[in-house]
Amino acid sequence: MRAADAPPPVLCARGLVSRRGGPRGLAPVDFELHAGQLLHVRGANGSGKTSLLRMLAGLLRPQSGSLLWHGADVRRDPPAYFARMAFLAHGNGLCGELSAAENLRYALHVAGTPQPEARIAAALRDWRLDRSASVPALRLSQGQRRRLALAAIVLGGKPLWLLDEPDAGLDAASLDQLRAALESHLAAGGAAVVASHREPGTAAAHTQTLDMDDYADAGYAVAVGVA
Repeated sequence: MRAADAPPPVLCARGLVSRRGGPRGLAPVDFELHAGQLLHVRGANGSGKTSLLRMLAGLLRPQSGSLLWHGADVRRDPPAYFARMAFLAHGNGLCGELSAAENLRYALHVAGTPQPEARIAAALRDWRLDRSASVPALRLSQGQRRRLALAAIVLGGKPLWLLDEPDAGLDAASLDQLRAALESHLAAGGAAVVASHREPGTAAAHTQTLDMDDYADAGYAVAVGVA
């Protein structure tokens, strides 16, 4: 039980039910996510991971249930919620004709978080993309495109990250970099929901797990929370 003077969760789902995913997507989901915490959503393909992420990102309207942002229903002020959230889907959201640097610059502009050129160049170096800065995205490898999309998420500095299979196509070094980025984000008071077959690698004290297979098989709501 939360103390009376404790802040509300950053993100709270109450009885969220997806319109998609067949019988496995119909069990309601409840969770509370506080600042500095990560919710790892795992499960087999088709278990509803992507549908849940899309509901949290506002791209899929739930059949029932509610989503609270700092204690207030997201439906009361959707723009305020979207302005504080960054979503990475299976696709990377890149324009193939634009260079890596141009894609990063454009993504930050669309997110409302433009950055100085020096920070953009530093982000490209951090994600080992500096040698590909002028290369069109369509000529980048799958791993490079994923790293570029992740660079935009990290550099954007949104307090809530919603990441759907962010580790897809990443090599070992890039996986380590993703884990470090997640740890830094949580340490700074951010929160994240990550759907992945892999363990996120973040500290156990900061990590919750929602197993979509368990709740779908059980056929009833599963509440996830950290004491």
